[in-house]
Amino acid sequence: MVDHTHHRRLRLCILGATGSIGTNTLDVAARHPDRFEIWALSGASRVDELFAQCVAHRPTYAVMPAESLAAQLRDKVRAAGLPTEVLSGEQALSEVASHADVDVVMGAIVGAAGLAPCLAAARAGKRLLLANKEALVVGGALFMDAVKQGGATLLPIDSEHSAIFQCLPEDASTWAARIDHIVLTASGGPFRDRDPSTFADITPDQACAHPNWVMGRKISVDSATMMNKALEVIEARWLFGLTPDQIRVVLHPQSIIHSMVVCRDRSVLAQLGTPDMRVPIAYGLAWPERIESGADMLDFTKLNALTFREPDAARYPGLQLAWETLRGAPGSTCVLNAANEVAVDAFLNRRIRFDQIHRVNVQTLSDCVVPDGAAGAVEGLLSLDQQARRVAESVVVGLAR
Repeated sequence: MVDHTHHRRLRLCILGATGSIGTNTLDVAARHPDRFEIWALSGASRVDELFAQCVAHRPTYAVMPAESLAAQLRDKVRAAGLPTEVLSGEQALSEVASHADVDVVMGAIVGAAGLAPCLAAARAGKRLLLANKEALVVGGALFMDAVKQGGATLLPIDSEHSAIFQCLPEDASTWAARIDHIVLTASGGPFRDRDPSTFADITPDQACAHPNWVMGRKISVDSATMMNKALEVIEARWLFGLTPDQIRVVLHPQSIIHSMVVCRDRSVLAQLGTPDMRVPIAYGLAWPERIESGADMLDFTKLNALTFREPDAARYPGLQLAWETLRGAPGSTCVLNAANEVAVDAFLNRRIRFDQIHRVNVQTLSDCVVPDGAAGAVEGLLSLDQQARRVAESVVVGLAR
């Protein structure tokens, strides 16, 4: 575990630096230059944005998955006379995430692509701030074993999971004896009051207009379908060692209560705050301390009523897939994640309708064969992920005819 009393700044590796979580992490870190040093950054495709971050923070390394994009970044870095070495490829992501010089890794790569570098950080015993929910949705037991064996400190960054973590005592061995169940809150997305019979007409821009949070397009669509909550249910099962029956979801449109722990004595512990991702990010960066995040203070005198309701199965049919896959064959959650990534991409590219995303997910779960032992190794999971993507793509093609 990192010693908070030393005077050396903590070296941060931010995987997915150009996304919303990455840019918010840089914002929080920049507010505390005495505490944090940006050591490595990675981006998927936005060369100009990653270059601007290299200019601002002068990291030791910058990584892009594709060499063609890395070459563009390398030229810009050299022309600017920056000290940053530009690397490329998936292996490079794992190498910087597990490097001996790194203290803290922010895992904010969206999708299954984030699994390998987050696993590398866990095995190297890093403080891992996990914003990549797919690492646990895809990896599950394998990922938690890596955390335990590597002696890593795993801190959840999703606002809901961070809220649960903040409500629990530091000693994880006491959690099972204290918790009756947890309640994950969900805003309900932009269509929580729209007639489901009109869902076929929803456009990508409408689906990406989240009422409370600023997020990337893929995550915004997941919020609209509530597949993001399905993935969070799966993630919570592994993070907190719960059974599927101990995880519940409630709609809370105001996004002020970020989640709740219901104790065995029926006390309810909740974490409240403005809907700003810098709060859980700051908590993860400084844990167990608290530092300034830059978020607005919650003003109780200006709050309207806080409301709650059950998620409507007709409006959010994908939510139930969380519990179904958790009870299914090991690897089923990996299939669900892959199918959903393909389906959302197809919707964003106008190949299928919004109301067909769920159909792709259900059909892929039905058609995909999960081999015995597939969930026991990274190679098996990645092979299953690829199989699920091929099946999902064939479903998309069938729907698009």
